[in-house]
Amino acid sequence: MYQRQEIFNIIELFTSKNTINFYTNIFENLNLSPIPDRVPSKYGPVGFSRHALFRAFIVMKCEKFAQITDLKDFLENNLIIAQLCGFDILKPLPSYRTFQRFIKNIENSCLKEIMKYQVNTLKKLGFIDNNFISVDATPIKANTKLNNLKCFASNKFSKKNHPKSDKDCKLGVHTANNSMKIKINDNSNNKLSKKYEFYWGYKNHVICDAISGLPIDEYTSTADINEISTLTKFLSSTNSWSSLNGSYVIADKGYDSKSNHNFIKNNLKGLAFIAINKRGKKTPKLTSTGNIICQGGLAMHKDGRQYFDSYIKQKFCCPFKKSKDDSLCPCKHEKYFNGRKNRGCVRYISKGTDYRASINHESKFFKTIYSLRTESERYNSRWKKLMSRI
Repeated sequence: MYQRQEIFNIIELFTSKNTINFYTNIFENLNLSPIPDRVPSKYGPVGFSRHALFRAFIVMKCEKFAQITDLKDFLENNLIIAQLCGFDILKPLPSYRTFQRFIKNIENSCLKEIMKYQVNTLKKLGFIDNNFISVDATPIKANTKLNNLKCFASNKFSKKNHPKSDKDCKLGVHTANNSMKIKINDNSNNKLSKKYEFYWGYKNHVICDAISGLPIDEYTSTADINEISTLTKFLSSTNSWSSLNGSYVIADKGYDSKSNHNFIKNNLKGLAFIAINKRGKKTPKLTSTGNIICQGGLAMHKDGRQYFDSYIKQKFCCPFKKSKDDSLCPCKHEKYFNGRKNRGCVRYISKGTDYRASINHESKFFKTIYSLRTESERYNSRWKKLMSRI
């Protein structure tokens, strides 16, 4: 009986050696100095170590537990892991309320400081070099019935009908796919439109190392904030503690703007690999020499340029603008019979002269670098799967 009791007292017996080594290595390389270990109190006990509680939640995520109760059961059945977290296993482990209160009250600034230290450590070890970084955002739906597909309220996505369960969330729109098109039934004609959905919630913005797929920095905004307006501030904030000078910045067309391109080129001294956003503009049919083809199938003639600060406007005119023959226009366009000296259609093509306009988005070099953006998609997929267990 005595020998059997001694066996049960060996806490390493019921936990595999690989699991022990796994958490030992994680906790040895984790700097928790931004979080005060104890909260000073004039009255009563000081409570459990906040460092131990933080390590316990790392165990919760690594073991893919969805509930704090699952974490408690795991620690109680694997006391060696609880000891590695920093708990005194000769005393009762923290209660459910203790874990819940800790994760609810911990400040986000403390978590970001811990992340900065880990990222800089990975840079020193050579796992992250910031030469190729990918920026992306993913929606986070608030925990409200208005986001439920089974909610048939007619005004559930009205700004006047704000969710009562989450006062901080905002109304946003999420495009299911950047290039996905769906048909909209219409009596007059069939239209093609982007597939999108409204939701109440937030957006998680992340910068990833495009080679290793590891996150470098992140922040969360409300769902009504668009990506274009956040990129320069996000990159500036990250560059203040982790140099992004000379980086290749990769992003989808949601970040496409002249100001973002110029910031990457002038402030970061890097190169931008951002997909072009045509924003509903229709590209006219062109000949091999770059002339516009009119509705009648004729090549229009170049008719001078206008020079502006950031772009050049090329004018094209009808090839028969000086003709007096009314039968020359193949499509009998109304502008051909305008009664003016210069008859026929007039079209324009604007070409930028800034850095954004100089990028060849069809080049093999651009497409090769831009393909590294898939690391952001993989990270967001893993992150969403992790969030679904919370």
